[in-house]
Amino acid sequence: MLVRAQAEKLLSLLRAVVVSNPFYRGKLSGLDHGGVPGEALERILDRLPFTTKEELLEDQADAPPFGRNLTCPLERYTRFHQTSGTSGRPLRWIDTPESWGWVVSAWEEVYRAAGVTESDRVFFPFSFGPVLGFWAAFEAASSAGCLSIAGGGLSTLARLRLLLDSRATVLAATPTYALYMAQTARAQGIDITSSEVRMLIVAGEPGGSIPSTRARMEEAWGARVFDHCGLTEVGPFGLECQAGPGGMHALEREFVIEVIDPKTRSRLEPQVESQGMVEGELVVTSLGRTASPVIRYRTGDIVRWSLRPCPCGRPWGRFEGGILARMDDMVFLRGNNLYPSAVEAILRKFPEIAEYRVTLRKLGEMTSLGIEVEPHPGSSEQLGGRVSRAVESELLFRAEVKLVPEGSLPRFELKGKRFIKEGF
Repeated sequence: MLVRAQAEKLLSLLRAVVVSNPFYRGKLSGLDHGGVPGEALERILDRLPFTTKEELLEDQADAPPFGRNLTCPLERYTRFHQTSGTSGRPLRWIDTPESWGWVVSAWEEVYRAAGVTESDRVFFPFSFGPVLGFWAAFEAASSAGCLSIAGGGLSTLARLRLLLDSRATVLAATPTYALYMAQTARAQGIDITSSEVRMLIVAGEPGGSIPSTRARMEEAWGARVFDHCGLTEVGPFGLECQAGPGGMHALEREFVIEVIDPKTRSRLEPQVESQGMVEGELVVTSLGRTASPVIRYRTGDIVRWSLRPCPCGRPWGRFEGGILARMDDMVFLRGNNLYPSAVEAILRKFPEIAEYRVTLRKLGEMTSLGIEVEPHPGSSEQLGGRVSRAVESELLFRAEVKLVPEGSLPRFELKGKRFIKEGF
């Protein structure tokens, strides 16, 4: 039933874009992009090309400022957002009221899955800017009947006071900033575990599904963590249910999920011999964002996709362990694939570590791993050696670990930039 509904929505989307979307009309030109009622979803997908971020950026450069991936006349669009641009030029994205309403409704599903109700008060401790996820999360909370509290333009301490004074019950933030707020509270003698915050909804980084990072957030706040994922150009597609922590469902009612081998581009299907899971690059098709769609979009994210049943009963597949890594961040080091999340999983096990930074340096054929560790005051001088031994034990290679003075490493309000590559 689900796959049939996805196929019907995809065919409806294709009929719309081939008529009035110049970008996809060009991409699909000469291809058999149509279908017949009841046709298998996979057969439809196999006739369609992938879409990449590079294509979209090139299109916007050729037809500034918004490119040609617009299904409606320009005057119909009312919302502007853009990607963070951390890995290059930002990608601009605009929506009509109808497409924006679809984005907000998808975010509402994130709240429902976590158990957010009309009696909750949701606190947003960041300045919004043009980042789509913040606006969608805020408007979805309001649409769901929650009191929505914006904490932009304030210091971290002022945000903590506002959160406590307003008796917020839900905190929406990146894992990095949720932990930094907890550090600030600790330094100011504020006991946030006795606050009314019962839930953290985090996104933007893998930390929400890394067990050690998750445990640190839950201990610091005395609250349950729920992970979420989405992209500006795709929308909010991943949500964590109450019954299955440590992974996220894909909102398959509104998205088509594929996992491919990034080298061969062939689709990978979960099999019994692989315990019902496959690992590869995530490809997403947004089914309801007709005004500015993406079809078979290669996200560059590495996921472990599972179709095993979840206790919550949702008929949607899951990203086991959340978003594992970005393909751009993966490094082959001494015979092993290294993800930043693997290093974070080790470092977050040490409660003495306040902040850290990882530097990978490539000199010729040799790659070295350096870790700067900022300890909490009063930590043992033996911390560096313990961290080094833990990295070697779990990742099977040595790292140069250096303890640095308190307050010397940067703090981040949004996504943390702790993984630095030099010479690659």
